[in-house]
Amino acid sequence: MNILLVDDDYYVIAALQKKIDWPQLGIKTVYTANNVAQAREILEKHPVQILISDIEMPQGSGLELLAWIREQNLSIQAILLTNYADFNYAQKAIELQSFEYFLKPIEFDKLMLIIQKAVARAKEQQINEEAILGGYFWQKNQSKNLEHFWRKLASGSTSSPVKQAEISRAIEEQNLSYQMGDLIQPVLFNVFPHNGSMGKEEKDLFDFALLNVLYELLQHPGYTVQSILEIKEYNWIAILKWNEPPLDNALLQATGTSFIQKAVPYLKCDACCTIGLTGELQQVGSILKQLLNMDEELTRCRNQTYLVENDLRQPKSTYTPPDLAQLEELLNQNRLAVFLEEAIRYLRSMLSYKSLDTPVLGLFRLDMVQLVYSFLKLKGIQAHKLYAGKANDKLLLHSLRSIEDMEEYLKYLVNTAMEYRDFAAQPKSIAEEIKQYIHEHYGDDLTRNDLAEIVYLNPDYLARLFKRETGISLGSYVIQVRIAAARHLLETTNLSVYTIASKTGYSNYSYFSKLFKQEVGLSPNEYKKEQQVHPLNLSQ
Repeated sequence: MNILLVDDDYYVIAALQKKIDWPQLGIKTVYTANNVAQAREILEKHPVQILISDIEMPQGSGLELLAWIREQNLSIQAILLTNYADFNYAQKAIELQSFEYFLKPIEFDKLMLIIQKAVARAKEQQINEEAILGGYFWQKNQSKNLEHFWRKLASGSTSSPVKQAEISRAIEEQNLSYQMGDLIQPVLFNVFPHNGSMGKEEKDLFDFALLNVLYELLQHPGYTVQSILEIKEYNWIAILKWNEPPLDNALLQATGTSFIQKAVPYLKCDACCTIGLTGELQQVGSILKQLLNMDEELTRCRNQTYLVENDLRQPKSTYTPPDLAQLEELLNQNRLAVFLEEAIRYLRSMLSYKSLDTPVLGLFRLDMVQLVYSFLKLKGIQAHKLYAGKANDKLLLHSLRSIEDMEEYLKYLVNTAMEYRDFAAQPKSIAEEIKQYIHEHYGDDLTRNDLAEIVYLNPDYLARLFKRETGISLGSYVIQVRIAAARHLLETTNLSVYTIASKTGYSNYSYFSKLFKQEVGLSPNEYKKEQQVHPLNLSQ
C-alpha cells in the first residue's frame, strides 16, 4: 500500500512524514510532491492507493489534481486538506468522490484514523476487484450477508425469541455455512463517550476507532468473530462462534476488562461489557433475548463487566422508596445540596444491596422529580416550563442507562432548581426582566400567561410580584408601553393609525383608539393632527 503527500508547504510534508506511523498503518512507500505537476508525474510512474493533498497551492489546486485522477480512472482514496471551511470546496470535493475533507491545523490523532479508514477502503476495493476478476463475486457480500443475518436475529429477538425454523430459513436464504449445533455466544459492549470527545462530535470516526479496538481484542484460537453490530446508539453486540465448548466465562471477562481499560485512554469514553449465555445456534433466539432483556433492565455502574448467567439467578427487585418526608423537609428548608447528597447516598446503597434495576430506578426518578416539582410550585415556579428543553430531554432519556447517568440527571434537576430558586427570590430582577421583555415585544401578544412563561412563574404569582415591585399592574404596564410606542410612531412616521395599532399589538382598532384616548386625552387621529400643527410642543 503506497501513499502520496502533496503540499507546497515543506513543513507540512515533513510533519506528516515524521508524526504518522506509516508502517503501523500498512503503508509501504510514502511519496511526496510540492505541486500538482510533480504529483501527476509520480502517479503516472508508481502505483498509489491513497492521496493526501492540500487544496490551495500556487501551481494548481488539490481539486484539479483529484479531477485529473478521476479522469484517469485511478482507484485512489483522496484526503483533501484546507485552511478554509469553504462550502464550495466541500461541494466540489464531494462531486469528485474525495474520501475525506479535513480542515487544518492538522489533528494527527484524527488524521491517523482517517488514513486507517482510507487504507481499509482501499484494501476492500482491491479485494472486490480481485473477486470480480477471479469469478468469486459472492465473497464480496459475505460479511454483509453475515451482518444482515445477525441483525435480523437480534432485532427479531427484542419482542420474542426467534424460532428454530426461522433461523434455518435465514441460513438457507443467505447461503451461510452454519450448522444448528454451532456454539454461539453474544457479548454486548455499551460505551459512554465523554463530553467534548470524538464520540460526541464525530461519531463515524469514533465508530471506526471502536471497531478497530474490538476486532483487535476479540482474537483467540478458541473462537471466531461472526459479526459486530450496533444494535442502538453506542450499544454494540459481538457474535462469537466457539470452536469447542468454553470451560467458563473467564476468557471473555478478561476481554471485557481489557476493553474497558482501553476505552478510557484511546476512545475517551467509559464502557460496560455484558456477556451473554453460550448455546447452540438453534437456541440463539432465546440467548439473544435474554441478553437484550438484561440490557434493558440492568442498572449499571460504568466500567464494569456483567454476566447474564448471574442476572438469571438474581430475584427481581422491588422498590422501597427513601424517606420521602425527610427529603421533602430538606427541600422546605431550602437545603437542596443536602437533598442531593441524600438522594445519591440512597441510590448507591440500593446498588450495593443489589436492589436496583431499570424499573426500580424509574420509580426512584419519578419520586425525586415529584419532590422537586412540588418544591418549585410552592415558590410559584412552573417546573414543567423550567425543565422544558433539549438539555433536560437528553439527560432524562439517558438517566436510566447507568448509575452515573442518573446522578448526572439528579444534579441537573436539583442545581437548576437551586439556581432558579435564587433568581425567583430576587423580585426586582424578575420585574426588570419582564419590563425589558415588554419593551422589546410590545407588538406581540402579551397575555399574563405568556409573560409568566418567560420567567417560569405561576401567572398569579408573577402578577402579584410585579405589582408589589413596580406599583402598577402587569396589564396596565403593557398598555402604557404600547401607547408610548404608538405616540412615538404617530410623531415620527407617516404610518396610518390602523397600521400603528397593529404594530403596537392591537388588532382591534376601536379598542386601541379607546385605550389611547384614556391614556393621552385625545384619539389617535386627533393626536396625529395636533402633532402636525404643533410638533415641537408635543414632543417636549
